[in-house]
Amino acid sequence: MTDAIRAEQKGAVYAITLNRPEAGNAVSDSMIVQLGDFLEAVDSTVRVITIQGAGSDFCVGREPPSPGAPRKPMEALELRRAHDIVFRAYGLVRHARVPVVAVVRGRALGFGFALAAVSDITIAADSATFQIPEFAHNIMPTMVMSALIDRVPLKALMHRVYTAEAFGAEEALRIGAISEIKPASQLDGALATLLERLLAAPTPALLAVKEFARNAQAIDINKAVEYARALHAVINTSSEMRRS
Repeated sequence: MTDAIRAEQKGAVYAITLNRPEAGNAVSDSMIVQLGDFLEAVDSTVRVITIQGAGSDFCVGREPPSPGAPRKPMEALELRRAHDIVFRAYGLVRHARVPVVAVVRGRALGFGFALAAVSDITIAADSATFQIPEFAHNIMPTMVMSALIDRVPLKALMHRVYTAEAFGAEEALRIGAISEIKPASQLDGALATLLERLLAAPTPALLAVKEFARNAQAIDINKAVEYARALHAVINTSSEMRRS
């Protein structure tokens, strides 16, 4: 599975690419572990992380078991530990110190949809399609739901989980799973423009916005406002902001 997922730092941008275009960038367990390892390896020189899929799809989800492969029953604790690699990957995107930008072409299904939606900003092609297909395969998808629960309104999330229907970019934008839609031919340009704007922002402000977005929803509104007041005062009066 060498090079099935790649990471390259380009200046202050850390670019992660799912690199199995012949398989729709379906991810194996080892790829999910490697994705987590790449995210953990991001150092202080990185100011933005990008995630894309090679070829015509973003990610069609987790790789299914090989046909006919023996599957031994797993106890609940063993199964929970095996699935922790997925929760780790979602958590590392959510808790990344810097903004994470996903660019979606083609299909983003299951794990792929969750990875796109849990990113901070998601730009999708107008031809992109999304799906939470687990119910159609008799799988209860709380792993995917855990990545979406603070991204997508509950009624929309429940509908997409229970019906397991595919839907397009306009619907994904309407429910808040993505940020912006562009013609497929304009995705690279849209990403370049966004990165230029993000990298032009003062570093303390760039990081503080991510910090507030990551933490504020978990506390009540009064505490969130106090948190915003404190961050605003600390960041905007810092010497680092004046040097930017």
